[in-house]
This record gives sequence, structure tokens and C-alpha cells, in this order.
Amino acid sequence: MKAGAEDRRKVMILAGLGVVIAVLAVWEVSGFFSSPTSKPIPVVSTPLRNTGNAHNSTSAPEAQHIASNASTDVTLHLDMLAATEDVEYAGTGRNIFSATSEPVNIPKPLTTGREQAKVNAPPVPTGPPPPPPIDLKYFGYSQGKDKSIRAFFVHGDDIFIARMGEVVDHRYKVGTISPGGVQVTDLSYNNTQTLPLIAN
Repeated sequence: MKAGAEDRRKVMILAGLGVVIAVLAVWEVSGFFSSPTSKPIPVVSTPLRNTGNAHNSTSAPEAQHIASNASTDVTLHLDMLAATEDVEYAGTGRNIFSATSEPVNIPKPLTTGREQAKVNAPPVPTGPPPPPPIDLKYFGYSQGKDKSIRAFFVHGDDIFIARMGEVVDHRYKVGTISPGGVQVTDLSYNNTQTLPLIAN
């Protein structure tokens, strides 16, 4: 019996708490969805006393101007706009707002910029430099029994003997050999020159 009475008491307490929670929830929800009925607060202009501090005090005309902003007229007045458009330009210079005003007199420069640019222009490159001359000297030739011709060259203190197609001084390739001159190709520059026979 006691156990049943205690259970019934607990159930009654829980039911009472549930009812209180439900009432509070309904009250909160109804307050959330209801629209506020507050009225706007009227602006009251009160004169401000001058405390002697120029930075923190506001003069009476400024306070009246701030209070009167609430009644500012924001209507577009076309007659006032038309009056401002009819203002005539009365200055002494050129009217920049008129297409028929006098053009600006721009003085002509004494010298053109092109002449100065020609003076300061960098030199025009003329291409790669020419190859150096071949410094071999052809001073004679000899002909063997097989009719092959060998040419004699001098380069500084060195003397070279070469047939047609051979390379002299690891740089110069001997071409056609004739009694009056020899064709020699500088392999470093791919430059071919004809060396004349030097008279002794």
C-alpha cells in the first residue's frame, strides 16, 4: 500500500511540474509572436548649458539644428532646379561647360620632341662584326712527282706545309692552291679568304 501511495505522489508532482512548464512555454511563445505596441519617443530639444569646455559643449544653434532635422523637407523642387540651370556664366576665362566657347590658345613649342629624340637615340646596330683576317702568309709552293701541289705558309715563327684539304694550325683548312694564291678557310668563323703569294 505504501509503495502505491508513494508512486501516486510522484506522478502528481511530475504532472504539476508539467503543467507549470506548459504554461510558461505558451506564455513565452505568445510573447514572441505578438507585435510590440511601443510608441516612438518624441524628440525634445533642451537648451544646453555652456560648461566652459569648448570640445565637449554644443552651442544652442547647433542643438536646434540637430533637433530640426526631424522635420527636414525631402521633396524634390523642380522650380528650384530650373532656376539653378538658368545661371549664366560670368567668368573671364573659358567656359568648360559650353561647346561654343573660344578654344584655348596653346603656344607652340620652340623645338619638337622628335629632334631631341633623334639626338638622344642610341646607335643602330649594324650587325655582327666582320671576322678577323687570316694571318697566315703564303710564300711558296712545290709540286711532287705525282703532280700534287704543296703550299708553304708562315705564321709568326712557325712554318707549315699542307696539301689541298689539310688543316693548318688546328684552325685553317687549305683549299685550292695556285701559283698566285691559296684559298684558306678559317674554321672558327667559317670565313674563306684568298691569300696572295708573298714576294721574297
